[in-house]
Amino acid sequence: MNPYILATLLFSLGLGTTLTFASSHWLLAWMGLEINTLAIIPLMAQHNHPRAIEATTKYFLTQATAAAMLLFASLTNAWLTGQWDIQLMYHPLPTTLASIALALKIGLAPLHAWLPEVLQGLDLITGLILSTWQKLAPLALLLQLQPTNSSLLIILGLTSTLVGGWGGLNQTQLRKILAYSSIAHLGWMVLVLQFAPSLTLLTLITYLVMTLSTFLTFNLNKATNINTLAASWAKTPVITSLAPLMLLSLAGLPPLTGFMPKWLILQELTKQDLAPTATLAALSALLSLYFYLRLSYAMTLTMSPNNLTGMIPWRLSSAQYSLPLAISMVITLTLLPLTPPLTALFTL
Repeated sequence: MNPYILATLLFSLGLGTTLTFASSHWLLAWMGLEINTLAIIPLMAQHNHPRAIEATTKYFLTQATAAAMLLFASLTNAWLTGQWDIQLMYHPLPTTLASIALALKIGLAPLHAWLPEVLQGLDLITGLILSTWQKLAPLALLLQLQPTNSSLLIILGLTSTLVGGWGGLNQTQLRKILAYSSIAHLGWMVLVLQFAPSLTLLTLITYLVMTLSTFLTFNLNKATNINTLAASWAKTPVITSLAPLMLLSLAGLPPLTGFMPKWLILQELTKQDLAPTATLAALSALLSLYFYLRLSYAMTLTMSPNNLTGMIPWRLSSAQYSLPLAISMVITLTLLPLTPPLTALFTL
């Protein structure tokens, strides 16, 4: 892709998200979401491949449906209450409609079916943008919305954590596994959103960093399914030795960074007398742990039959930037001891 066009599209992505962040009016927020969607579509379709075109079409139709529903919700709110302010949305009908529209936009279960299929048709870097940057604007709106129907968010969150765990169990394609991982993490964020929005923000930031390191690791190894992971020991031995820790951090095992948000969310749910919900969420994390362990096993404890054992294949030095991967990997593995200052920072 022409670098000028790429720069324009990336600038539009940033502009759309920033516009949604900064707006208190529903029409401006909707406009920011639309700019975001229109900017990522050429990035998704840049590889002229049937799977990429199919993924782009599915994404466009889903996002257009969600945007139409969101616009209808804001119009209904303006009709019923006479104002367009995002934070003054008190009527249950438009609030519920807007919550469902935003859930469809980010891929919360049971409105998740498009996400694994779309992610499977993209390359890893575009998939990274879709899994991280594209979630920010809808989540910012959900944070401002504060739905009047509290059980709706708990149902969406619990369904997402369970579907994210179950869905990834039988997958062999890494991008689909990462899509179900994304659904499960979004479920954790939405579970606690109405009780402690600061915890949702903390969970989002840790998820962004962990997902960044995972996508960059797979991109460095040019891995798209579980079988190709077996050859990664010969290409990047140091990263291969760190990758299981990174995956276990995504699963939420101590003493890694990913344990911090899950621990704090379970604590908050218990404080709110939602012990059954917390138990179900914790059990759903075990399902996710299984497929992360499966990836770790494929990466470190199996060897590809195509390579001579004990010989590192000759290759040119990689032209990829390794600094973002190094920084995100360190944060993914070592942030748990900083939990007290981080929680204090996010609850200010």
